[in-house]
Amino acid sequence: MFEIISVFFKLGCIAFGGPAAHIAMMEKEIIEKRKWMTHEDFLDLIGITNIIPGPNSTQMTMQCGYVRGGYIGLVLAGVSFILPAVLITLLFAIAFVKYGSLPNIEPIFLGIKPAVIGIILMATIKLSKKGFKNTTLIIAGLIVATLSIYGINEFVLIIGTALLGLIFHVFKNNTKKINSIFPLLLLFTKPATLSISSTSIFWAFVKIAIILYGSGYVLIAYVDSELVERLVWLTKEELLDAIAVGQFTPGPVLTTATFIGYQLKGIIGAIYASLGMFLPSFLFVGILVRIIPFIKKSKLLSFVLGFINAGAVGIMIAVTLKLSYTYLFEWKYCTIMVLSIIVAYFFKKVSSIWIVFGGAGLGYILHLIG
Repeated sequence: MFEIISVFFKLGCIAFGGPAAHIAMMEKEIIEKRKWMTHEDFLDLIGITNIIPGPNSTQMTMQCGYVRGGYIGLVLAGVSFILPAVLITLLFAIAFVKYGSLPNIEPIFLGIKPAVIGIILMATIKLSKKGFKNTTLIIAGLIVATLSIYGINEFVLIIGTALLGLIFHVFKNNTKKINSIFPLLLLFTKPATLSISSTSIFWAFVKIAIILYGSGYVLIAYVDSELVERLVWLTKEELLDAIAVGQFTPGPVLTTATFIGYQLKGIIGAIYASLGMFLPSFLFVGILVRIIPFIKKSKLLSFVLGFINAGAVGIMIAVTLKLSYTYLFEWKYCTIMVLSIIVAYFFKKVSSIWIVFGGAGLGYILHLIG
């Protein structure tokens, strides 16, 4: 249990760069370093996690914790990963409310995102070897990668690859499956201002959490729809401040909820917002880990899972390409990115934490140079 806490607390402190980077760091710590499971099992968890609502990388920590330490491990892993980001975000929120602006620490984080490209790239290469088991899966994964680059929602792509796998299986075995339905609970356009209490903050974020599919960045649109447009608790400017903090703090971007909760009702608001945002994930994953063995034993579901895994690898490829392209035409970012790829590829025993710290340090130096 101490091992679970130490691994995921460390990741929670250094996991910059979004879900793909988080998963890549987990792959390095859990598969390469500690061998808690095989690459195939890890990829299965990624594929299955993509079909439930909530922050995918955070839910992956919970599933990995369960593999190592059962339900206690699930809770410890999730809390250890979330807690550092929540506390850091809370400190920023307190500073913002007290001083009216955010500390100017952006230069420190200048090099972190391009630095994690190397980590993401290596994880993508390793997972593609396990996910692309045949020509059909390779084609499916590359189609997903292409569509993802063009902006198609990740949840739609994962469900699409699952249906594609089902169609292939139907032609072979004439089986049927009920299609998934995407919930649309936030389509309220009429403003409905409510008094702000701790419980109302909690339930507002629970509502968002249970329909949050795909990237954590989708949270921005949901918060805007629910808290700005419908409940009128925040202004657009206040939402942008919260998003800014979520962008350059480690861990899940969903800790934006912590900042918003503090803006609305201080420490107690931050606590209730964080609980509302993350508790559903613990429940979803707690149920999911019980049915994964049945999914693997079913020939139909196992076949479909193969396509889901190929789709998950396709999304990783798209994320790697999109992030790389973003940094390609700015020499500072490009330099850090290339160096991170070289280190990750040729020095595989170097821990992710040193790549992150190295990127941060180099980014700050390049910022001073101008």
